[in-house]
Amino acid sequence: MNVNGHTTGKQGGRSRPASIRDVAAAAGVSYQTVSRVINEHPMVKQSTRELVLATIEELGYRPNRAARALAGGPVESVTVLTSNTTLYGYASALQGIEEAARGAGFTVGVRVVDSDAEEAVTEAVARAVEPGGALIVLAFDRAGTSALAAVPDGVPMVAAVETPVGDEGEGQPWVWMDDREAARQATRYLLGLGHETVHYVVIPSSTDNSQRTAGWRMALQEAGVPVPDPVQAGWDPRSGYEAGRALAADPEVTAVLCGNDDLAIGVIRAMHEAGRAIPDSVSVAGFDDMPQSEFLTPALTTVRLDFIELGRACVALLRPFLDPQRAPEPRPRPQPELIVRESTGPAPRRGTGPTRDRGTGPDRGTRPGRPRPAGHGGA
Repeated sequence: MNVNGHTTGKQGGRSRPASIRDVAAAAGVSYQTVSRVINEHPMVKQSTRELVLATIEELGYRPNRAARALAGGPVESVTVLTSNTTLYGYASALQGIEEAARGAGFTVGVRVVDSDAEEAVTEAVARAVEPGGALIVLAFDRAGTSALAAVPDGVPMVAAVETPVGDEGEGQPWVWMDDREAARQATRYLLGLGHETVHYVVIPSSTDNSQRTAGWRMALQEAGVPVPDPVQAGWDPRSGYEAGRALAADPEVTAVLCGNDDLAIGVIRAMHEAGRAIPDSVSVAGFDDMPQSEFLTPALTTVRLDFIELGRACVALLRPFLDPQRAPEPRPRPQPELIVRESTGPAPRRGTGPTRDRGTGPDRGTRPGRPRPAGHGGA
């Protein structure tokens, strides 16, 4: 229902401003036609133009930048929609996007999506869409995926996403790394060290079906070993520390895979305080391979994810929009790589109890007989 240029909202009768789609529905035309009228496109019948303008007046619609951008035209800039600019994966992807776009002669802006609330997402997307601009959405969390879903049809757009389920990513302008297989391989490596199972400390996911969690679970099920409940956490070391305190109290916990390196840092600290030596009593592995992970004591075993290359791949996929005369640049999808360092080792012998943390000397990680998977990188 429309009252004074507003339509009835979904909650409690609250109203919202009329949208381009409201105008299209009321006029019985497509929203692309409404956009053409707004942008004074010549290829619109006069009768249709008059109908749309009358409907706009009736609804009190105020065209925004998203509607104007739908008219098309040469792309001159890129705006990145992201919920975070400081976490390692987000910041590194932004670095890759900026480097690749600058090399192509295009300017880059950043628009932060404060939350996944509908109002915040709608506002961020509306402000990000510009005439002559394209979007890159970092959809690593729920705010990002909400923003991706809110981008109007017809706006030049590419997204970096979590590993899609099944074939849902086929034909989509998305890039991703295979988190599912990376988690599976990391879990299999820890099981290969003799651990009876692997516990998992989980970062927040953009969906209810995190493929990183799926890969961890798949490896355990394939090995026929117990599948513990994943431990929910946030993104930061403090969250990992709280999870680690609970895990440290259980002597059956001998291997922990963490959703990122920050969580692993917190888990290692909690294990140290509980007297659980790393890796003699507990092996800990992370995800990301942040620059500092190599220099921790003990140095952290982790899955290297090349977020900078992921950002560059986004720009490569966007190039046909940026320069219509150029075909998409073939760019291999960045492949995760397990980096084995000092924080993982053979499972402790049964019956010995938790090993007290005696510190880590310079030879930690190079003990005779320490398993290292062939073909994986190191530091």
